[in-house]
Amino acid sequence: QVQLVESGGGVVQPGGARRIACAADGFTVDDDAIGGFRQAPGKEREGVSCISRREGSTYYADSVKGRFTISRDNGKNTVYLQMNTLKSEDPAVYYCAAVHRVPRAYGSRWYRRGVYDYWGQGTQVTVSS
Repeated sequence: QVQLVESGGGVVQPGGARRIACAADGFTVDDDAIGGFRQAPGKEREGVSCISRREGSTYYADSVKGRFTISRDNGKNTVYLQMNTLKSEDPAVYYCAAVHRVPRAYGSRWYRRGVYDYWGQGTQVTVSS
């Protein structure tokens, strides 16, 4: 049974940092592409970042480029999203998602929700002083 479990959310001060984790069970993160998404109240779920299978190419939304870093620990079967310099527009529920059969041109489609087969339950990140 495939399962994704996010953790690490919480309250962070503006300008602060937080690392959230996405632990996978039932599959190997190295064999799948993993996407990171977020959804703020009243807004659509949007792609934040992703890491491709095997070689681990990474992609970022313009809104987080230079501040967020996605990485993968194959030994722990976990993907991490390091979020630095958090801003007022970053609070949201953060989700990870996985796709086993990675589509062609994944690098140009990674931010589309329909690409992914499995989703975690999300973890809340709040930015507040």
